[in-house]
Amino acid sequence: MFDKIKRLGTDTAIYGISTILGRFLNFLLVPFYTNILPPGDYGVVAYVYSIIAFINVLYSYGMESAYFKYSSSLEIGSAKENFSTPFLSLLGTSVLFSIVISGLAPLIGGLLNLPLKFESVVLYSAAILALDALAIIPFASLRMERKAKTFATIKFLNIVINVGMNIVLLLVFRMGVMGVFVSGLVASGATLLMLLPTVFRHLTVKFHTSLWKALLMFGLPYIPSGLSAMAMQVIDRPILRALTDDATVGVYQANYRLGIFMMLVVSMYDYAWRPFFFATAKESDAKNVFARVLTYLLLFMATIGLVLTFFIDNIAMVSIFGRHIIGPSYWSGLNIVPVVLFGYVFLGVATNLSAGLYIQKKTQYLPIATFIGAVVNVVVNFLLIPVCGMTGAAWATFLAYLAQAAATYVLVQRVYPVRYEGARLIKIAGAAMLVLALYYLIPVARWSPSFLIHAGWKVGLVVIFLLMMYAMKFFEPREIVLLKRMVARGKAPGHSTPAPGLPPDGNV
Repeated sequence: MFDKIKRLGTDTAIYGISTILGRFLNFLLVPFYTNILPPGDYGVVAYVYSIIAFINVLYSYGMESAYFKYSSSLEIGSAKENFSTPFLSLLGTSVLFSIVISGLAPLIGGLLNLPLKFESVVLYSAAILALDALAIIPFASLRMERKAKTFATIKFLNIVINVGMNIVLLLVFRMGVMGVFVSGLVASGATLLMLLPTVFRHLTVKFHTSLWKALLMFGLPYIPSGLSAMAMQVIDRPILRALTDDATVGVYQANYRLGIFMMLVVSMYDYAWRPFFFATAKESDAKNVFARVLTYLLLFMATIGLVLTFFIDNIAMVSIFGRHIIGPSYWSGLNIVPVVLFGYVFLGVATNLSAGLYIQKKTQYLPIATFIGAVVNVVVNFLLIPVCGMTGAAWATFLAYLAQAAATYVLVQRVYPVRYEGARLIKIAGAAMLVLALYYLIPVARWSPSFLIHAGWKVGLVVIFLLMMYAMKFFEPREIVLLKRMVARGKAPGHSTPAPGLPPDGNV
């Protein structure tokens, strides 16, 4: 079992390299924005992009999934027709939708309650939506052809161009909010240009009507689930803005983005988890492996979550050449970061639990769990924001992911029951909550101005958490033997003799 889990960890690291690099570059815009833009302006950016996320679902109307379905089997039409038909469909609808949005820009700006000086962002958004929709099928084609390097390179260059344009337009030309959207437009346009060789290689002017109807029938049902997924991720921004103001949304967005550290863990895990559980499902001990993976995953995420919770204020306030990771005018929202971090923990749990639905080909249940989470998110936002402001929005996200994980567990147990290590999971949760209680109930910062004392206390709390794991006998004897053996081996790779008490394959 350990060998399998080790393989999962290795795959996670491999898949995560490009993800980490790209997301990190994108994250660099957060400290840039918070040191350049006032919270109100950043709130407008966050709000409009949250709307764009929803409209993206409508612009794509499930064509990516439909393309994968029919291009892989070629049950209708040729390979070129399976590329050209969805591409031309998206071309026609995207141009039409964007022309309508552009023509109604003043009305839409009023409906969105945008300040008059920012109404032109509607035009930029319409162009970005069209360009991004046109890139869907070419990107999907690269994935089908297993041209991962080309796919990753173009995605990475998109981020590089966006970040670079933001720096030039905001820092040099001082374009403010307009510069953010112009940067997005340039990056989307450059991305489509880089995809043109793929388009020209596959494109034919023949439009296959029967295939198009089949694509629509397959793709359109994805719209509700897509909207639910977007509601899980960004619905809090429009609701928060409706109930507060742009500045509150700006502060919330900046601090919410600090949750990227846990989101990266979940994203990296997800990339490796899917091929791992499909490959492992055929083995006799698959369910035991899945249960053990969840235990280790939760322990790892809880430890990372605690470390980030204790040190996030220090990270945010780091000063480099007089600029902070998060601008001082945004520090009032740092209290939401731990809530967001542990919300992502439940997203990671849901990702693990969903394996059974894929294995049993019951993926139609996945939108149910997402929809439940989305409903919880919307309801709790409206309930808590009037009382707690942005903190209420953060708790809504936390509870939404918790609800999604709980719903996923119930659904999976119906089709692929797994006996998870409940006692061990409770020990992790209990120890983490106790350490968090110590952190918030014992305000060392109020008693001493010394940074070393603060840091020592925080490190001590992490150590306490790990010691509690040991004291509660969380680790099984053979795991302790293996850990000791790994430490003793140090840098001695290739030694394959099993540890005392362990079978040759390392199973536990």
